[in-house]
Amino acid sequence: MKKLLFSLFLLFFIAKGHTQIFIPYYGSVADQVSASNVLNNLTEFENLGVKRRGTTSLQNTLDWLKAEYLSYGYTAAQMQEYSFTNGATTCKNLVVTKVGTLYPNTFIILCGHYDTIAGKGTNDNGSGVVTIFEVARLLRNIPTEYSIKFINFSGEEDGLIGSQHFVSTVVNGTTPKMDIRLVFNIDEVGGRADMINDTITCERDTGSPTSNNAASNMFTNQLITCVDLYSPLNTFLSYAYASDYMPFEDNNEIITGFFEKNETPHRHTATDLLINMDPVYVYNIAKAATGAMLHFAKASTTLTNASYDDNQISFFPSPAKDSLNISLGSLEASEYTFSLMDMQGKVVLNKQFQNAQLLETVSLIGLAKGMYLAVFEASKVRITKKIVIK
Repeated sequence: MKKLLFSLFLLFFIAKGHTQIFIPYYGSVADQVSASNVLNNLTEFENLGVKRRGTTSLQNTLDWLKAEYLSYGYTAAQMQEYSFTNGATTCKNLVVTKVGTLYPNTFIILCGHYDTIAGKGTNDNGSGVVTIFEVARLLRNIPTEYSIKFINFSGEEDGLIGSQHFVSTVVNGTTPKMDIRLVFNIDEVGGRADMINDTITCERDTGSPTSNNAASNMFTNQLITCVDLYSPLNTFLSYAYASDYMPFEDNNEIITGFFEKNETPHRHTATDLLINMDPVYVYNIAKAATGAMLHFAKASTTLTNASYDDNQISFFPSPAKDSLNISLGSLEASEYTFSLMDMQGKVVLNKQFQNAQLLETVSLIGLAKGMYLAVFEASKVRITKKIVIK
């Protein structure tokens, strides 16, 4: 019955002009989600203790998060910590940025909180943390058209104050305001050890302001399709509430989310532990989330991409017109030189960057149309690629 309903749903979308179909490469990536990683990371999260504001456990968890991202190949240059005051203590949000190849200034946000309130919180929200880990690990080397921010929020259990601080000071504090394509929140997806967990709740915006509700519904329906395409789970459509996407929703951003269908009775208690969860359910959710993020961020559909090197340094767009973006990818370089040579070997542009940012832009105004050789030089790194100016 599920497959019949899904087929009818898919035919409806195709009839409406949508062609969201199974992409074999996306499926192969989702199949690389590691059940042992999920289980081991849930165990490590639990062992870190009660992650309440002002505790050593919360700081230790932040350090663990950073170490985990570094182990996947992300660099310190891609990580940012945003501090905020929570009562008499200082807490931190951790943001890891992966720059897109076509829309570097438009972001897909994948987020979930890592703080807890009365227990170790292995379900709420260690399950979300380890799901984000697997997505970040698998997408690290895959070019995506849109940039991605993997965000681990603190302060969720104290009234969403970490995500609210991020929206107020970073999203709205950016000039121009940060351009967000979608916020995908993952909170409490651990399931119950005493039940069969075969359905994930997909959440859409049904609140105020209402101007983005239709877009949220559209993306959530795409999320439902991705769950069907890239995991064995069924889906249940519901509404968004009381988690870190709400400050974004209040800011008129487009949101969607995952939440367990069989809700745990152990939330916010000392018994929110791995023994009361279903790690296989988390594994399947990580597969669904991976497929969805490949779709939302418009990932390359091939194993290799000529615009990427081992450090994920990229120049885009190509063809370019008035400007060219330079992304450092995972390379840690505070300074580098970028130059363009025409086909006769003449250097027509040379620029040195000091205190280089993850993403820099060079002006191409005044250069003739045609083929050029882009040369990137940093300490022990030299990369050359062909660039077309139209």
